[in-house]
Amino acid sequence: MLTIDGVTVRLGGRAILEGASATVPVGARVGLIGRNGAGKSTLMKALIGEIDPDAGEISKPSRAKIGYIAQEAPSGAMTPEDVVLASATERAQLLEELETCTDMDRMGDVHDRLLAIDAYSAPSRAAKILKGLGFDEEMQRTPVDRFSGGWKMRVALGALLFSEPDILLLDEPSNHLDLEATLWLESFLKSYPATLVVISHERDLLNKVVDHILHLQGGQLTLYPGGYDAFEKQRAERASQLAAAKASQDAQRARLQDYVARNSARASTAKQAQSRAKMLARMQPIAAMMEDPTLSFDFPDPAELRSPMITLEQAAVGYGEAPPILRRLNFRIDADDRIALLGRNGNGKTTLARLLASQLAPAEGEMNAPGRLKVGYFTQYQVEELAGEETPLDLMNRAMEGMAQGAIRAQLGRFGFAGARAQTRVDKLSGGERARLALALITRDAPHLLILDEPTNHLDVDAREALIQALNDYSGAVILISHDRHMVELTADRLVLVDDGTAREYSGSMEDYIDFVLGRKQPKRDRDSSSSKSRGASGAGASAKVREAKAQLTKVEEEVSRLTLQVEEFDRLIGECSTAPEGPSGANMQELLTARAKAGDSLADAEEKWLAVGTALEAIKQG
Repeated sequence: MLTIDGVTVRLGGRAILEGASATVPVGARVGLIGRNGAGKSTLMKALIGEIDPDAGEISKPSRAKIGYIAQEAPSGAMTPEDVVLASATERAQLLEELETCTDMDRMGDVHDRLLAIDAYSAPSRAAKILKGLGFDEEMQRTPVDRFSGGWKMRVALGALLFSEPDILLLDEPSNHLDLEATLWLESFLKSYPATLVVISHERDLLNKVVDHILHLQGGQLTLYPGGYDAFEKQRAERASQLAAAKASQDAQRARLQDYVARNSARASTAKQAQSRAKMLARMQPIAAMMEDPTLSFDFPDPAELRSPMITLEQAAVGYGEAPPILRRLNFRIDADDRIALLGRNGNGKTTLARLLASQLAPAEGEMNAPGRLKVGYFTQYQVEELAGEETPLDLMNRAMEGMAQGAIRAQLGRFGFAGARAQTRVDKLSGGERARLALALITRDAPHLLILDEPTNHLDVDAREALIQALNDYSGAVILISHDRHMVELTADRLVLVDDGTAREYSGSMEDYIDFVLGRKQPKRDRDSSSSKSRGASGAGASAKVREAKAQLTKVEEEVSRLTLQVEEFDRLIGECSTAPEGPSGANMQELLTARAKAGDSLADAEEKWLAVGTALEAIKQG
């Protein structure tokens, strides 16, 4: 059992954890969540003994082996296979001893122990883990020094998983993984036989792998049974209870304050007033569960641009004089497309994104786009390269040179950098805040097309939900590369598989693709784009139907938006009427309620139609 008892940790004079307590049962799978900067990684470091608590204690089983990824990635001439096998320290020590052992009895004991720990199947188990994390046979035998930092962290993760600790601690393990490796990791962790504590912002992982949620907020820990969806429901119920309790306490406080104010000066009631004043002083305020008001994503809508936005015809793309990485690229991007690029890291997703962003030119074939097309291209490199000594206002002033301060401040405000936040040094911002700042910078010109390459790294669950909402509200086109399939499923209506040196429309759903990656189904693909242009001239009839259905869908969406605003306005007027000092105004209230009910019925009908048109559009796309 892992016990956290009244732990307080202060860093730089600020309490990160303050009297935090929780008990993790043996064998539990716990998702540790909290807003960016809440102290999740600090708690992890306290669990492994890297940080000593200022107060309280952490109790662990005396012989339990705790596993945690070291901050330094592996390096040197060792191969990923060597690194992973070396992580099984007992096996390595026994094999080393066996090489020099001359005592026959001891050799027998060593062999027995090697059999007991299944040491002889270790190479195949190591290869299976590395393959799941994206290493083919050649890569498994390549010196670690030849890999990038992200791939080295995959090696470190593989070594940790292979070592099979009694308590496995993972801090955002999918940050360096693609979707395919994330799916494999999720499958692996589902069957992990020991205690697991994982910091993750992946909603799917938190729903499918963990059986408890440990929520860190305000320096305190609360353990909830179930996955993330169950946690959200429990948190909403708790918030409702707290809001009701706070309202009751506020009313009681107001009554006490009124009594004290009216009766303190009167001799006959002064004693009672003093008693109530003491009661007020002792009353502990109930903190409402407030969301961070600075959490904001609001992409500016672009000027209208006719479709197609971009067309690729037999295009190829690569780097320098080397052979192209992708060939036979034939597809188009329309002004309202939502496209997710699928495929393992290294297959060319980022290369295709850079081609579409005009950072690379076609080596063969053609790419056509209107001259006034504006593209906003987001990568993690932009987040990492933000100058630490500058402020968001400094960076935006330079990016929007010559623009009015009001426009510059407004763009920052769209992404949560209003007021003093705009003048906070970048090196004082959290990873999630820097990601928001990078998005603010790339969208300053209201681009027609957003290309987002892993935008959710460093974003907590709430921030990811806000980003999904903003993308769905954005009127331009979106191309998304993400290992967060929850985001893909809620934002993308077209899937493109980048594989085998080209990119093709993927005709299945995300569930089909997941089944394919996990080996449960064969891949679904449209015909090879070299012989059939996806959404091109050969599919003119289908394209016309798609455009017609999209136009109808847009019309219905506008009707839903109009009716939603109408219903919200009725709700506001009813609220004002019901809280007026003289009470509800009879006939006026009844008229409002009747009108609101009628608007609500119309909205329900419009939403039904919206669903029907959307379903019909998907059917046309599927052919």
